[in-house]
Amino acid sequence: MAQKRHSVDQIVAKLRKADVELGKGKKVPEVCKLIAITEQTYYRWRQKYGGMQPEMAKQLKALEKENARLKKMVAEQALDMEILKEAAKGNW
Repeated sequence: MAQKRHSVDQIVAKLRKADVELGKGKKVPEVCKLIAITEQTYYRWRQKYGGMQPEMAKQLKALEKENARLKKMVAEQALDMEILKEAAKGNW
């Protein structure tokens, strides 16, 4: 079966639908079948996106992307510093 990726908007919408169904008295396995996800996915999404508005979820994704970019920059800069230190050792 092909793996399907959901957008942040889709995740938040499915979690809201799940909340409505759970409020009606359905159990988690029934709700997961209704919204076509596994229970594990439901609990993982609930932990990460539970209670978020769609705008907040988009902002979280943007911050995660920016954080990854900055971490990469810091790693590259640290590598450059190590290379310069090694090069400078030979000159003394």
